[in-house]
Amino acid sequence: MSFRRLRLWWFLVFLSIPARAQQYDLLIKGGRVIDPSNRISAVVDVAVTGGKIAQVAASIPASQARTVADAAGMYVVPGLIDIHAHVYYGTDPDASLGNGMSSLPPDGFTFRSGVTTVVDAGGSGWRTFQHFKQQVIDRSQTRVLALLNIVGYGMRGGPIEQDLTDMDAYLTAMKIVENKGLIVGIKTAHYSGPEWAPVDRAVEAGKLADVPVMVDFGYFLPERPFQELVLKHLRPGDIYTHMYLGRVPMIGADGRVEPYLFEARKRGVIFDVGHGAGSFVFRQAVPAVKQGFIPDSISTDLHTGSMNGGMKDQINVMSKFLNLGMTLEDVVLRATWNPAQEIKRPDLGHLTVGAAADIAVLSLRTGSFGFADVEGGKFVGNQKLECELTVREGAVVWDLNGISKLPWEKMPVRPNPVPQLQRSSQR
Repeated sequence: MSFRRLRLWWFLVFLSIPARAQQYDLLIKGGRVIDPSNRISAVVDVAVTGGKIAQVAASIPASQARTVADAAGMYVVPGLIDIHAHVYYGTDPDASLGNGMSSLPPDGFTFRSGVTTVVDAGGSGWRTFQHFKQQVIDRSQTRVLALLNIVGYGMRGGPIEQDLTDMDAYLTAMKIVENKGLIVGIKTAHYSGPEWAPVDRAVEAGKLADVPVMVDFGYFLPERPFQELVLKHLRPGDIYTHMYLGRVPMIGADGRVEPYLFEARKRGVIFDVGHGAGSFVFRQAVPAVKQGFIPDSISTDLHTGSMNGGMKDQINVMSKFLNLGMTLEDVVLRATWNPAQEIKRPDLGHLTVGAAADIAVLSLRTGSFGFADVEGGKFVGNQKLECELTVREGAVVWDLNGISKLPWEKMPVRPNPVPQLQRSSQR
């Protein structure tokens, strides 16, 4: 090899050293990783590159990453999945939760609570889904999925949601098949009539499209008993949301959870929290959790009413169940891997190498904290989760206390650009 070629070779080797030394975009160091899907609950580091999980291992050198987040004393979990929220926001004053002002733009309310995937629960129907996609899904950094309403016009409130003629199983299924993976299920909600038609048509559409159905039972009427819903009409894998709603016949006169609920769970019906502004009371939740009737998934039913009431956000709802006696591992499972499986998105809800780098870093505060239900009942607990850091496909999108940032004294000095003054055309 000539001297010139040898010198060029050494120069190229020199250039490659920094690239190898910093092979990761982000390293989350020193936190306790809770990844139920992979059965990890240990202090290990998580490295990210190219928007994907690159390595989960102990003692990954900080020098190998461009950005290091110190998570010592914190919990590192998969990005949270909220399968019942309302994010089809708009300005139509008569649109309720389907392009109305009660729904919320997702990015403003997801990342701060560790949520990286949110499922809009029935805001759009087959007639309106395309508008929802263009207005919200395509414009959001949050991963936004949908449960399609069995009502073609979606969740626009009032008579629209009572119109049986607009509940078409075939057209609903067709729209889902056209958007497989983006539309992950069907929602039926708020129906006040005595017929089973909304539920049965939703289930029919679910069979055609091979997706689960989520039911908000609306009005509880003697013509369609709740027990019959979960024991006969719903299939294994279908979801009843608002499980601790006050109207659910849950606690018997003897103070015990009604046996039919355990029977429904045994046959495969999923029970989801769906806290909302009117669907969670401690008089149901406290005895139920003590007796083992715990949620399969934890969700918010996020909208302007619930976030300013007892619900607040996903982290607050998770904290309630932590104080009701569930372990942190069980709570994380029900906000990550369980909901991912319920909506048939097994690519989400875990920190497997190669998976999308959706991550939440949580701190657990101890002290005295008050939690409210939807009727104004108060429960005092001694633990409260707080979201320190949220990562969406490798990008830091929320950093409460700057754990991924450099001290200001160590920041490189960047020259300030000289503003270009424009001459006024007026004298």
